[in-house]
Amino acid sequence: MEKLQSKEQFEQLKQGERTLFMFTAGWCPDCTVIEPFLPALEVDYQEIDFVSVDRDEFIDICQELDIFGIPSFIAFSEGKEAGRFVSKERKTREQIEQFLNELEW
Repeated sequence: MEKLQSKEQFEQLKQGERTLFMFTAGWCPDCTVIEPFLPALEVDYQEIDFVSVDRDEFIDICQELDIFGIPSFIAFSEGKEAGRFVSKERKTREQIEQFLNELEW
């Protein structure tokens, strides 16, 4: 999964056809629980560009997008938000797949 490097890169990537930003942090136990199956999701959903955003490095982006709990996911298509899966609860693979399948790009 690509790791976000700058706010400018965020602005550029969200203009893509299908980009999913995963907001995470190294200290987040719920984030580490989902890490093992993320590579498989990227294989199963190759039409989506997956980007990891460290919430501590990009707290300004998180505030702009009202992200208070992690891990959280926001999908963008051509600069517009296509959907979000944002909550303070742990996510399962099935929940993330359901979110991805229900997106209307």
